Amino acid sequence: MTGMPQNKKISAMQFYACRMMQRSTDFNILLRSKGLFHQFIVDMYAKIESERLLYIRLNQRTLGVEQYAHLRDAVMNDGNVADIGQLIIFSSSFSGGPRYMHERTQDAMTYVKNYGRPDLFITFTCNPNWTEIQQELFVGQKPQDRHDLLARVFHQKRKTLMNLITKAKIFGEVKCHMYTIEWQKLGLPHVHILIWLKDSLHVHRVDDFISAEIPNPQEDPDLFCIVTKQMVHGPCGSIDPHSPCMKDGICTKRYPRHFLKETQTGQDGYPLYRRTGDFLQTSIFEDQKYLWTILGLYRTALC
Repeated sequence: MTGMPQNKKISAMQFYACRMMQRSTDFNILLRSKGLFHQFIVDMYAKIESERLLYIRLNQRTLGVEQYAHLRDAVMNDGNVADIGQLIIFSSSFSGGPRYMHERTQDAMTYVKNYGRPDLFITFTCNPNWTEIQQELFVGQKPQDRHDLLARVFHQKRKTLMNLITKAKIFGEVKCHMYTIEWQKLGLPHVHILIWLKDSLHVHRVDDFISAEIPNPQEDPDLFCIVTKQMVHGPCGSIDPHSPCMKDGICTKRYPRHFLKETQTGQDGYPLYRRTGDFLQTSIFEDQKYLWTILGLYRTALC
């Protein structure tokens, strides 16, 4: 016994989270049901959301909705309280509600008002090939069969990344930050992060933070493999005119890019990153596989 008070009641979210937990001593049929497991998650979350909405509707007095200005105005203008329909006010703690979204928007605008525009915009995407995901899959399963596992691992990776930025200060001291998490059509979560640095990022410091070049395979083979596997755009253009990025015979992502010795500030707000191509003379690029890379089709990679 821990001495903590015992609660004999649990919420629907706690119950279904317990049902979906993976245990080495228990055979959980839910985690092996693939598409049916996904349907179970959706249905149970709908139940959880319904309970939360019901609580808000039945506890309007506790939330103090009579104190809202627009409700008082309605009483004063209409005169007869009986003619006013029942107004349900969401608390700001209800995720996705209008007050919740309004507060987050006001927070973001306050950051911009006090600290100016953010210095860094970072996108971090879940990789289904992460070792932490692959080693927890059951026999015959694919990452898309376990969205619960993807979400859990991504959450831990996101926390580690934010600790590196805010506590380890890999980009310098951070004044403030904010982020939002989204899900792609394939079910992979990704996070968009805005960072305000104490020392503002100037043009001459861009190359210290961002690299659009392929790393030297002799100096950093691991980073070279990651970039060439995950961060190279194409092929498109004349090599593949039917690529999804092609429109009217032109790549909408502005590839191929030109080689530049120094980063330049773009006229339309998009910088032209340094791409020297010094490492393209190595023997590893003689393979036809890296033809599009030799042409300079680099996708900006945050190193």
